[in-house]
Amino acid sequence: MKRFAELIQQLETSNKTNDKIAALVDYFNEADDLDKPYVIAMFTGKRPKRPVSTALIKLWAIELSRLPEWLFTESYHNVGDLSETIALILPPPAQISNRKLHEWIKDLALLNGQEDSHKKTFIVNAWNSLETRERFIFNKLISGNFRIGVSNKMLVNALEKQSSTDSSKIMHSIMGKWEAADISYNDLIAGTHVNTDNSWPYPFCLAYALEAEPSGLGEPGEWQAEWKWDGIRGQIIKRNGELFIWSRGEELVTDQFPELHFLATELPDGTVLDGEILSVKDSKIQAFSILQQRLNRKTINKTQLNDAPIGFYTYDLLEHKGRDLREEPLANRRKLLEQTISQLADQGIVALSPVVIFSNWAELAELREGSRAINSEGIMLKKLDSSYHSGRKRGDWWKWKINPYTVDTVMIYAQKGSGRRANFFTDYTFAVKDGDQLITVAKAYSGLTDAEIKEVDSFVKKNALEKFGPVRTVKPELVFEIAFEGIAESKRHKAGLALRFPRIARWRKDKKADEINTLDDLRQLLQSTL
Repeated sequence: MKRFAELIQQLETSNKTNDKIAALVDYFNEADDLDKPYVIAMFTGKRPKRPVSTALIKLWAIELSRLPEWLFTESYHNVGDLSETIALILPPPAQISNRKLHEWIKDLALLNGQEDSHKKTFIVNAWNSLETRERFIFNKLISGNFRIGVSNKMLVNALEKQSSTDSSKIMHSIMGKWEAADISYNDLIAGTHVNTDNSWPYPFCLAYALEAEPSGLGEPGEWQAEWKWDGIRGQIIKRNGELFIWSRGEELVTDQFPELHFLATELPDGTVLDGEILSVKDSKIQAFSILQQRLNRKTINKTQLNDAPIGFYTYDLLEHKGRDLREEPLANRRKLLEQTISQLADQGIVALSPVVIFSNWAELAELREGSRAINSEGIMLKKLDSSYHSGRKRGDWWKWKINPYTVDTVMIYAQKGSGRRANFFTDYTFAVKDGDQLITVAKAYSGLTDAEIKEVDSFVKKNALEKFGPVRTVKPELVFEIAFEGIAESKRHKAGLALRFPRIARWRKDKKADEINTLDDLRQLLQSTL
């Protein structure tokens, strides 16, 4: 536990990728072999079931620290992280434990189903045997919430350096279902558990955002252009007579999309398709807000099947008759993909994502402007000779998105952030005008420089009007331009609208609050997108 706590501290105190990778390499060189699979599981989002509720943890911490609840709450609002707050307010430990990380995790798992009194005894004893830094990690183990700025790519690069195993092999190995308790570190890295006769997906090939004009990419004839669909990226796998559907988030979502189950009989064994899960009705792609009706549902009713029918637009073939095609050029993979899809009886539900035909970059730019008319986010550009690599590789695949929608708003609420931002007001709520009132339309916390964050923080502290727990109502004076990808009706928001992926585009110091957009402006925008 001590060594893992040191790793987390190193990762949180550095912004440099190379330093983080070096810290990870050192950890995997030094840590207990039984701890390592658990660390990889945590860093790749494989969270165990939470054994104790947050409410109970908070209650026991208040009781043990003998703090008034109001003081605990104030401390939490100031620190910004519940696990860290509890670690800081508890009395010093009576004795120090040297137990390993995997031992703590296994014991926590055993708490599931136990009486609250048993859970309390274990948790309190654990707190009483750990120093502050280790307590913080222990509390995070309970919640399963590690936000440490380590991407899958960074982790894989570190594992490659430490083990001298090819990164693509590691990426494939750590995807999908595996249990840290049932596999050794060496077997996990080597991929000995990966059986290509079952559900295992391939690591997704990702694209970089194209910020400049595509003319700098060279000859248009060297590239394949496709529409960038706004759906759920997925892989459809047919092996050994079974069908599996994986999301990019490494979740098996087969049961959520019964419309695609016919592929279990129509796709040949040893086929892996890469593409986009979309809502498609009457051969037209519907907005992402329609697709959302179908996501994360255990059961699908007739209304949802009718209002948000599912389609799969496929744009790559990763496995054909059991053969891994990822090293083949895109042009070859596309030909085999076209042959595979042409053999399906129903090519309406599963369709080829069309290639966008263009002769020069100016023509493609003009076509790109019509993206929103077909509910596309822009253009994908893929080198015809490119392999299907793991993760991102600069130069082969690019996403050339259309410019986002924007709206001028005024900030009316602010809340402190978490982690490094725990001492600054960095989470903001923005409003537009609705007659003589201001009505909230979005929350955002990204898009400002460090200097701007400090300036806004200072404004909030000087101009707070009311306090609601951690939230401050502030004078409606600061105007910000909010960028977003889409707009939809929403009963969950007071404005009746929801913005997709809102973020701060810029601080409009040139505008006053009475110059911001209105709710009618957003409603007109919504109507224009329908």
